[in-house]
Amino acid sequence: FQGKIYATPATRELCRILLLDSAYLQEEEAKFANKRGYSKHTPALPLYTRADAEQAMENFADVHFHKSVRISEDFSFELIPAGHLLGAASVRLVGGGKSIIFSGDLGRDNDPIMHAPEVPRGADYLVVESTYGNRLHVKSDPSEDIKQVVLRTIARKGTVVIPSFAAGRAQLLLFYLKELRRKNEIPDIPIYLNSPMANSVNGVFRKYTSVHRLSKEEAIAVCQTAQVVSTPEESRALNEDTEPKIILAASGMASGGRVLHHLKAFGTDSRNSILFAGFQAAGTRGESLVHGKKEVKIHGEMWPIRAEVINLESLSAHADAAGIETWVSGLNPKPRHVFVTHGEPLASRALGDALQKIHNLEVSFPDLMTTVEL
Repeated sequence: FQGKIYATPATRELCRILLLDSAYLQEEEAKFANKRGYSKHTPALPLYTRADAEQAMENFADVHFHKSVRISEDFSFELIPAGHLLGAASVRLVGGGKSIIFSGDLGRDNDPIMHAPEVPRGADYLVVESTYGNRLHVKSDPSEDIKQVVLRTIARKGTVVIPSFAAGRAQLLLFYLKELRRKNEIPDIPIYLNSPMANSVNGVFRKYTSVHRLSKEEAIAVCQTAQVVSTPEESRALNEDTEPKIILAASGMASGGRVLHHLKAFGTDSRNSILFAGFQAAGTRGESLVHGKKEVKIHGEMWPIRAEVINLESLSAHADAAGIETWVSGLNPKPRHVFVTHGEPLASRALGDALQKIHNLEVSFPDLMTTVEL
């Protein structure tokens, strides 16, 4: 690929935001760990710095959807909208007389913001994700679910803390909260967006309206739903505020970021709620909490969790098993072989079995570093 990272313009801008913010968080976490002395490393160091992130961004090159890009005499590729995040794409690679599709993360057909994933032309081989390969999304209305959490938390005079992914999920949550406010279905309590990264993503969301369903005016209204918390001092002040409110803060799986300070401040009080908004990977704090763990380690200390914990999987940005199967079955011609990846073992196996038995496809489950000659 000539040393370049090809991406849609929206994805490139998101990557820059995410990398820089991630680097900043790692730098701050390392400082905090060194100050408190809870790291096993002396000194604690970030995995990468903001300077490293800026250097990485120099390798990006913009590619628009449906444009064939030749990267050598024999190889070319095309990006196809995947509907997962702003600018997210599946990749169709052609070379050596064969073709292969990498699905990437596939979005949902009924997402209120993102377009449905587009089915590309078929290929000889397919590498497909399987995040929700063994599950169907619940049929509940996310708007109603959020409404009920907010109303019962306010009735307890509590605060709703929402660990949120900065790209995609934060904007979806703001969309639902905006609509609930507009319809007067929740009280006009303060809503805070405590994620500089999510606020930066909002700028991309407003700029690239062509890659989602909302108009520019609608996108602006969504982004104006919450008060933006900019500084660490403002973030700390929220923890001292005892009035009912809603706080959206990264990270979505409670693995780092400002939300950890809110979990320490609000998680110990049964009046409050912690609302997770989608898939929680194994081994994360989010996964521990949604499975009922009553004590979690944060910044080197154990903290009791007495707040109500809810996980709304109806907010997931991933296609479920039926959605993936439908997308795969739309490929024409159908692939000679399907490689099922990017999922927990049970999810990958369930999806692969369905593709094999129901859709009559040849399937395998490659391990990390597996090499296959096509």
